[in-house]
Amino acid sequence: MKTLDGRVAVVTGAGGGLGREEALLLAAEGAGVVVNDIAGAQGVVDEIIAAGGKAVAVEGSVSDLAVGKAMVDAAVDSFGDLHIIVNNAGFIRDALLVNMTEQDFDSVIDVHLKGAFALTKAAATYWRGQTKAGQEADRSIVNTTSGAGLHGNAGQFNYSAAKAGTAMMVISAAIELKRFGVRANAIAPVAGTAPVLATPGLGEAIANAAAANGFDRFDPTNVAPLVGYLATADCPFTGQVFSVHGGHVGLYQGWHIAHELDRESRWTVGELATELAVWPTRVKVNRQKVAL
Repeated sequence: MKTLDGRVAVVTGAGGGLGREEALLLAAEGAGVVVNDIAGAQGVVDEIIAAGGKAVAVEGSVSDLAVGKAMVDAAVDSFGDLHIIVNNAGFIRDALLVNMTEQDFDSVIDVHLKGAFALTKAAATYWRGQTKAGQEADRSIVNTTSGAGLHGNAGQFNYSAAKAGTAMMVISAAIELKRFGVRANAIAPVAGTAPVLATPGLGEAIANAAAANGFDRFDPTNVAPLVGYLATADCPFTGQVFSVHGGHVGLYQGWHIAHELDRESRWTVGELATELAVWPTRVKVNRQKVAL
């Protein structure tokens, strides 16, 4: 028996890159898959069907709420239900903040953040209806965040903000949608997708490392199994963010209070200046390191 037999998934941005690999793996594990992208979705559907899997295509912009509903409707009409959504669609419009245009900012927020909202809202509406009708099942949301959204990155003010939002979405969804049997998690992948390969010098470094080591740590195929696991009905995780690249899988710990002051009266600026003076020496800067 395959790990996702009987389950139904929607994967956005699945015409290529990470989304394509995720759609192929989910189908190979037995899921019926709705493949979404602006273009190229039907080609991935054809691959899945040729390999003996089940898939249908819904092309269109993820930031359009009508497309979000169309994806959910396609899942239910084609396969009878919906259990999994993977919010993967996105692109980058990198620029230093002083050079970033309004369009650079709006377009990235639109596809990453509003796109995740559109599909998640449509899915949550369907799942609420199923629960009210007494149809209970394990449901899973998997969002794609990024190290840029968790650690920050120069030249990606827009992308970092969008990806921080997609991570926080799963934390909120895990709380709000639990009563409908929904789990929500996010992955922060590092993979040799088109935006990464477009970074000056990085594409060549990735190719050289893969040739030298015999294992391409940046192959997008490496990311898909974690998505498959988070989509399984017996996965215990919810409200979590995972890092994944190559053979690495890590579990993030979110915002927490590292140092604190407490007293039963208001602080003055001068008192805070004195008390907090030592805090910068206690702060540890965490950075994601990827070995080439």
